[in-house]
Amino acid sequence: MYLKSIEVQGFKSFANKIVFQFHQGITGIVGPNGSGKSNVADAVRWVLGEQRIKQLRGESMQDVIFSGTELRKPLGYAYVGITFDNADHKLAIDYQEVTVARRLYRSGESEYSINGTPCRLKDVNELFYDTGIGKEGYSIIGQGQIEKILSGKPEEKRELFDEAAGIVKFKKRKAIAQKKLEDEKNNLVRVKDILSELEKQVEPLEKQSDKAKIYLKKKEELKEYDVNVFLLENKKLTEQLDGIEGSYKIAEEDYNSTTQLYDKIKVEYDEIQTHIEELEQEIECTRNALTDASVTRGKLEGEINVLKEQIKGAKGNEQHFRERITAIQEQIAGKEGERAKILENKTVLDAKAAELEKERNEAKGALAEVQQRIETLNAAIEEDKNQIIAMLNERATIKSKMSSFDTMMEQLRIRKAELNSRLLRARSDEAERDAEIKALQEEFQSISDQIAAVNTHLAALEEQSQTFRERLTNKDNEVRESQAGYQRCKSQLDTISNLTERYEGYGNSIQKIMEQKEHNKGIIGVVADIIKVDKEYETAIETALGGSIQNIVTEDEETAKKMIGFLKKNRFGRATFLPLTSITRPQEFKMANVLNEKGAIGLADSLVRTDARYKNVAKTMLGRIVVVDHIDNAVNIAKKYNYSVRMVTLEGELLVPGGAISGGAFKNNSNLLGRRREIEELEQKLKAAKEQLDAANADIENIKAERNHVRNTIEEEKAALQ
Repeated sequence: MYLKSIEVQGFKSFANKIVFQFHQGITGIVGPNGSGKSNVADAVRWVLGEQRIKQLRGESMQDVIFSGTELRKPLGYAYVGITFDNADHKLAIDYQEVTVARRLYRSGESEYSINGTPCRLKDVNELFYDTGIGKEGYSIIGQGQIEKILSGKPEEKRELFDEAAGIVKFKKRKAIAQKKLEDEKNNLVRVKDILSELEKQVEPLEKQSDKAKIYLKKKEELKEYDVNVFLLENKKLTEQLDGIEGSYKIAEEDYNSTTQLYDKIKVEYDEIQTHIEELEQEIECTRNALTDASVTRGKLEGEINVLKEQIKGAKGNEQHFRERITAIQEQIAGKEGERAKILENKTVLDAKAAELEKERNEAKGALAEVQQRIETLNAAIEEDKNQIIAMLNERATIKSKMSSFDTMMEQLRIRKAELNSRLLRARSDEAERDAEIKALQEEFQSISDQIAAVNTHLAALEEQSQTFRERLTNKDNEVRESQAGYQRCKSQLDTISNLTERYEGYGNSIQKIMEQKEHNKGIIGVVADIIKVDKEYETAIETALGGSIQNIVTEDEETAKKMIGFLKKNRFGRATFLPLTSITRPQEFKMANVLNEKGAIGLADSLVRTDARYKNVAKTMLGRIVVVDHIDNAVNIAKKYNYSVRMVTLEGELLVPGGAISGGAFKNNSNLLGRRREIEELEQKLKAAKEQLDAANADIENIKAERNHVRNTIEEEKAALQ
């Protein structure tokens, strides 16, 4: 057996997938410090099951996953696979070549596999026992390990010698067996302690059992007394209720008359209140009008006094205004004379002003012409000066340019010679460069197309991975709901099965007889055990059977006599037995016309299902009872046949010959007849829930497998893209 290859991807510094091939002979891994030589040994130790991160020179197990660089993204998992040649079958496995692999995701999930088959860490460890290859074997010796081995404790050296001698496997098995034996010893001690404790409790429990039997007997007596007390109290309360109802009717009549009187008085009060409000509004309006009149009177008197004073002042000013008018008229006459003189002077001045305006306009025109000529001459002089200066500057510039051009011409001659030589070389390389550029462009386009395709595929895979997560979440919820429904259904089934097996709801004597069923094969069961009925007829059939539903069916009269003796001997009470050998000729129903009446469904025995051997039992108990849909139709049928037919309705009303009718709210807590049906329904529901749960779990496993495949594909695509 020798090492063939090591495959590493994403482990520490190995970002890309790399395979180390080890051929027969000597193979070494050399390189400078920091190149990752020790990471190869760490990878071997890690894939062989190393769990101590300190041995792998890290702080946490996620440190072994490539964490990325400035140019590379971190990877999502680390993978190492180590392959051995097992031609000599040194490893206890039927393969010529054995590959052990380990994969770790950043989420913390870890996987081991042997030749691609998932396995446990324990399987890996057991595979390499006594080979010296395990994570603690002597085949992997790191830096400083020699000195550590030589200076180590004797126990540590012994582990290496045991590994080399090939007895580690047996020592491990011995340690496990010793641990199991020690655990079993501890369990035996506990069992002995429990037995001794239980033995101490036997005698007190017997006394308690006797007390419990006395208690149950007294409890039955107390129940009878409670029922009697209840009936007495019910009668007393009924009488009190009748008296209270009479008092209530009287009080109700008084209340009604008082209410009517109150309503009448309330109407009169509302009318009076309305009339008072109208009178108050009229008084308020009158008061407001009186106040307004008083204010208006005072205001008018003040205005009269003011007008009187104004009239008196106007009479005193009248004379003054007359004198003032006379003086103003004289001033107007004098001003008219002055106005005439001023108008004459204005005419003369206007004529002079017109002449002066004309002269001023002529002078303005002459001045403008002179100024225009001056500006034109100044502009011409300035332009000539600028031309002279520009010519001088241009002359100097041309001289400097001429000398510069001479220098440039010389340089251009030299540059031209160089360019001619380079042009010749460039023309020779041009064809080669064009071909190389074309090839590179084609390669670039191909790589770009590949990158786009990979990115598109990665996006689709990421969406698919997200879909898997959502599907897993939905399936987990479905599994939880299915488990909850399965547990509810199982709990109901266990409860009903337990009640059925213990015959809860039946009398004490019935339960005691059914406890003897295993020891006495002649006991078949109670009536409810041998008949089945649809749910819609359960109430009617259980009402029709009444107490007969607890009758016990036996094979023959001898079994019945034996069980009656058993009840007498132990004072367990009474029971009714139906021996199949004695119930052979049930009475026929003689009024067949009843079945044609409105609402009649059929005879009760025709609505139940039972084995052929129990047909006579069913017909004896139910063959003369007619099932009717509603009590109204049952009453009509009873009247028509003079109350001579026993009938039962679907809601549980019972009409017996003679005219008696039993009915009311049907309270059936025990549901003796429907237990078997409920058990069958619950078993079907339980089976369906189990199938749904198994299907959901299978879907989850399939989704996980598909998800892992997609994850691997994503990592491979990312590595290829990088």
